[in-house]
Amino acid sequence: MTVVDAHHHVWDLSVRDQDWIASGSPLRRNFTVADLVPRARAAGVDRTVLVQTVTVPEETPEFLLLAAEHDLIAGVVGWTDLTRPDVADELARLRELPGGACLKGIRHQVQGEPDPEWLLRPDVRRGLAAVAGAGLVYDLVVLPHQLPACVKAAESLPELTFVLDHLGKPPIASGALEPWATAVRTLAALPNTVCKVSGMVTEADLTSWTIDDLRPYADTVLDAFGPERSMFGSDWPVCTLGASYGEVLDIARRLTPASAHPQVFGGTAERVYGLAAPTP
Repeated sequence: MTVVDAHHHVWDLSVRDQDWIASGSPLRRNFTVADLVPRARAAGVDRTVLVQTVTVPEETPEFLLLAAEHDLIAGVVGWTDLTRPDVADELARLRELPGGACLKGIRHQVQGEPDPEWLLRPDVRRGLAAVAGAGLVYDLVVLPHQLPACVKAAESLPELTFVLDHLGKPPIASGALEPWATAVRTLAALPNTVCKVSGMVTEADLTSWTIDDLRPYADTVLDAFGPERSMFGSDWPVCTLGASYGEVLDIARRLTPASAHPQVFGGTAERVYGLAAPTP
C-alpha cells in the first residue's frame, strides 16, 4: 500500500516571511524538503501533498518547482487570487510552469477572513467555478463558525470537490463537540466533500493532550465522511508544536479502524488529488 501524507508545508524565511508565525515560536525557522524527507521515509510515507502557507502569487510556482525536483512530493495545493477576473487564465498558466502537472488544488486562508460568508461572495464563487473548470479541487481552511458557508458553497458547486483541512479546526482543547460536530456532519452529507484527518494535536492542549482527547473528533469525521472520503495529513511542521512527524502518523493510525487504513492513508488522497504512481 502506498502511504500518502496529504498535507504538509515548507518555508524559507530568507525568501519571505511567514507573518502568521508568532515571534519566538519554534516554527520561526526554515523548514525544507530536505528536513521532511528523512522523517517521511522513516515513517513509511511514500508520497506527499505540499500545501500553500501564504497568499502571495510567487509561492505556488516555487512549490511546483519543488514537486518537479523531489519524488516525494506528488501534488501541490497552491494559492491564487480567486477574485481576479482572469483566474481561469492564471490557473492555466500555472499548469504550464515547471512542475505544473503537480498542481492539484487551490487554497485560501478563509479562516482569516472577517466575513463568515466570504466563500459565498459572487466574485469568490466565480473563482471557485474556475477551479472546478480546471479540474482542480479546493481545500477549505476554516474555523467552525464558517462551516455553514462551506455547506452552501459545496451545495452550489456540485462539480467542485471541497477538501476540509484539519477537521474544520474543532475546539479540541475545550472538549466541546457542538456546534462543530453537527456542522461537519451537514457538510459530509454532500457527496463532493472530503475531510483531512489532520491538525488535531495543534487544536488540543499542547502541553497535556492525550489520544483520548482526540478520539471523539476523529470518530466524528471518520463516521461522517467514511474512509473513502477521509485522508491523513501530518500538517508538518506545524504539528511539531504538539508532536513529532512519526507520532502524528502513529496517532492517526491508532484512531483509524484497521479496515479503513488503505483509504485513509493512501487511496482517498490518490483518487481525490489524482496523484501519479510513485516512481519505482
